[in-house]
Amino acid sequence: MARIQIRLPSHFAFSTDITLYQSHLNYGGHLDNALLLTLVSEARVRFFKSLGYTELDVEGVGILVSDAALQYRSEAFHGEVMVVRMAATDLGRKGFDMVWSMNERSTQREVARGKTGIVFFDYKSHKVVLMPAAFRDKLAGFHAPSALELGEDQALVVI
Repeated sequence: MARIQIRLPSHFAFSTDITLYQSHLNYGGHLDNALLLTLVSEARVRFFKSLGYTELDVEGVGILVSDAALQYRSEAFHGEVMVVRMAATDLGRKGFDMVWSMNERSTQREVARGKTGIVFFDYKSHKVVLMPAAFRDKLAGFHAPSALELGEDQALVVI
């Protein structure tokens, strides 16, 4: 079975800490797989805020998450502080990929890594739009190499 491989950049320009609460855990007592993306979403909101934007107002347009890929690397537990690092990759005309990694703060144990596809969206017309030029300029310091990499003997399927 083919597995997703996500290559991390050597440098992330953005980082934020998120503490795991009881509500983030599943019946197994560790970070719930569905709630992992909730934590990544919170980090993404903070990323945009660090640039002076909200997800609904990036130079007058919003964003949508178009896809997501992730790899789990280890368990995470109640009370642990996760360091979520983010960088922009694969900038296109209408969006970019945001690669991220999540590590436990005190041990640096890697918990998960992934990438989230972001497209720019006009909520009034309900259409995907071009990435605002001013936002593209601000991303210059957050840019990193491509995050997706296929493992041996794997083919990329685009649907």
